Amino acid sequence: MFQTFEESASPEQGPPRLKALRAAMETRGLDGFLVPRADAHQGEYVADRDARLAWLTGFTGSAGWCVALKDRAAVFADGRYTVQVRAQVAEDFEKVDWPETALADWIGAALPEGVVGFDPWLLTVDQHRALTERCKTLRFEPCENLVDAIWTDQPAAPAAPVFAQPVDLAGEPHGDKIARLAKTLTAEAALITLPDSIAWLLNIRGADIPRNPVPHGFAVLHGDATVTLYMAEAKLAGLGDHLGPQVRIRPPEALTGDLAALEGPVQIDPASCPVILARALATAPVEAPDPCLLPKAVKNAAELDGSRAAHLRDAAAMVRFLAWLDAQAPGSLTEIDVVKRLEAERRGTNALRDISFETISGAGPNGAIVHYRVTEKTNRRVGDGELLLVDSGGQYVDGTTDITRTIAIGQPGAEERAAFTRVLQGMIAVSRLRFPRGLAGRDVDPFARAALWQAGLDYGHGTGHGVGAYLSVHEGPARIARTGTVPLEPGMILSNEPGFYREGAFGIRIENLIAVREAPALPGQTVKALLEFETLTWVPIDTRLVDADLLTTAERDWLNGYHAEVLARVGPQVDDVAGAWLALACRPV
Repeated sequence: MFQTFEESASPEQGPPRLKALRAAMETRGLDGFLVPRADAHQGEYVADRDARLAWLTGFTGSAGWCVALKDRAAVFADGRYTVQVRAQVAEDFEKVDWPETALADWIGAALPEGVVGFDPWLLTVDQHRALTERCKTLRFEPCENLVDAIWTDQPAAPAAPVFAQPVDLAGEPHGDKIARLAKTLTAEAALITLPDSIAWLLNIRGADIPRNPVPHGFAVLHGDATVTLYMAEAKLAGLGDHLGPQVRIRPPEALTGDLAALEGPVQIDPASCPVILARALATAPVEAPDPCLLPKAVKNAAELDGSRAAHLRDAAAMVRFLAWLDAQAPGSLTEIDVVKRLEAERRGTNALRDISFETISGAGPNGAIVHYRVTEKTNRRVGDGELLLVDSGGQYVDGTTDITRTIAIGQPGAEERAAFTRVLQGMIAVSRLRFPRGLAGRDVDPFARAALWQAGLDYGHGTGHGVGAYLSVHEGPARIARTGTVPLEPGMILSNEPGFYREGAFGIRIENLIAVREAPALPGQTVKALLEFETLTWVPIDTRLVDADLLTTAERDWLNGYHAEVLARVGPQVDDVAGAWLALACRPV
């Protein structure tokens, strides 16, 4: 199996490790030390070697910070991890709601003056600027990573082989991408640190980060339409013909020296460029977004076709799984049983390269932990009358999938059905939306929440994130959230996943992936250009949890139309047993 179930960290490990960190701080004359959930490449996901925040504190969320001071320490986590951080982190660490409380504000109040150390490979230019501008009485000093200094059994750096992504799936030769993006630069060259940007630009994939088919490395895109790739040659064995003469290979340790020798201004993305690399440049950098971000997010025809094929294949695996699940007696399964069966169904496609993230299988109260990861310690039975939240996805060579379904085990309660229906109304509202070109995710987000707001309910995470084309399942720069300011463009793939969570009782989330496309013109239309969403995910929604009386006629029509389409598309892909279950699951409401 790809997924394992051992406990990766425990709260009791935090206090002695914090004590060792403070001893290292004292030796170096520091009043504080910053531990971000980040690596030198600033992607969302990190290799085991770079999981410093989890090792120090026990917190395994995909975003966060620890600030260690002489007499106080705090872990910063966002709304997705409110429950999780309390369960994973010892009382020695304060738990801070972030970004509601800014990192700089907390540090400034807790430490009026002093010296705070940080690893300059792990802090971005933007992050460093925010800290220094808002904490003017503090000095932030680059230093060696003190967690690495006390982590005696730290894993080795990943070194997985790199392989080519076929051009028929990438949709554009990498030489053409290099030439196209070189024309967009605002400087002589651009430094690229994000692993998925490099993978997309060069049509390569790797396995340095679990669940994400990307290699670790750095790249410089030059204005003459060439690229210098800083990556260990051993990882690139056999790729010389693929990369071609436009791509020069240099060892990673040569990066800072090469940057210092570059003539002319160099473009950096301050949101992802480490402080150490910005300071290595001979001249002041030009700040601009990573040139790969937006082109990567706007999928071409080949990438969209690949995603459609991957989702249909994944839907058949999901239907087989749901048919099996429905045939099991309430209380006979554990959360781990659910994960194992679902991964087996995806493996049965003979096309699965990896899962796209650790499958979330949360029964009852565990479903209220937004990014719950089941372990042998937390594993519980899926009881009669409970809700089971399953959020999962697959990495296929032609696309990345991400789907959440909430399933009734036995007879659901009235509160659960009402909340589920309001979540469903939000998902339908986004799915049906037509909107003027130029609007961003923050403009779409309220449609997903309106039905919940009417009942005084809400959820503490964004409605949707970008998704890569056989790349990272979480991809920028666009998102459907209050913070989503990037205009939505045709070709972007996003998730549509409103939810509701009753802590200690149940969690609900319904998620489809959707692609932005141009909407056909309407008679009498006065808006110059309208966009809409194409649904990519075709898996039944549990109608046992739907209170049909709450639905409008248009919502009911959408749900019935969706299920008719699911039956037509997926029915021919499954056997008679799963097909019979599917026909019942897709009956009109």
